[in-house]
Amino acid sequence: MPVNYDEADAPDGPADPRWHVDSGYAVLGVEPPGDPVPDGPWERACALVRAYEFTDHRLLRGAYRPADPLLGRDMILEGRVFAMRFYMGVRVTATKDETVDGLRVWGWTYQTLQGHLEQGKLTYEVTKDLETGQVVFWIHAYSRRSGIPNPVYRMGFHVFGRATQVDFYRRVGRKMRELVDAGTVKDPEPRDGLVIAPVDRDERWWDALALEVPHPGV
Repeated sequence: MPVNYDEADAPDGPADPRWHVDSGYAVLGVEPPGDPVPDGPWERACALVRAYEFTDHRLLRGAYRPADPLLGRDMILEGRVFAMRFYMGVRVTATKDETVDGLRVWGWTYQTLQGHLEQGKLTYEVTKDLETGQVVFWIHAYSRRSGIPNPVYRMGFHVFGRATQVDFYRRVGRKMRELVDAGTVKDPEPRDGLVIAPVDRDERWWDALALEVPHPGV
């Protein structure tokens, strides 16, 4: 399944009116200066991002095969809006593991695939300032609405889409801080080769009655 937009049409800056361009961060802690310490905030944060454990399960879940290499990995995202469950594909198209300008950086980027409600790219990164020891979680993203054939879903996205997106960013930063502070991070256990993340999710009786909508976009 292909990426659902042309990268040549990507925004040319943060004020590009065709796209929502977002960048935000959450400070996760401070380590001693220098390389990341074992089981410190930087390593914990990287493990959480690698496993997709940092999302708020009430808004978004992810399913992926951990045996697949991170670069090129396809994921199915389950967007949860009221009694609706929207299933949308994304693909990891870039990874980063480097030290640049005094920052130790690790992270990855996904792009939306055909059938997604949105078009765009989202990057999750964990950085450590090697001089100060500060560890930060970053989100960089650009997005816009995809073609949505169903008029009810299209109207719902128009009304709730942007607010839900911004709320998701806030919740992710808050959850990252909570999980990093909580201590050692364990890798999720796959079932039949598949991980559904995050693992700390509660199931409610009405979830079984939710309307499931695969590939709601064009």
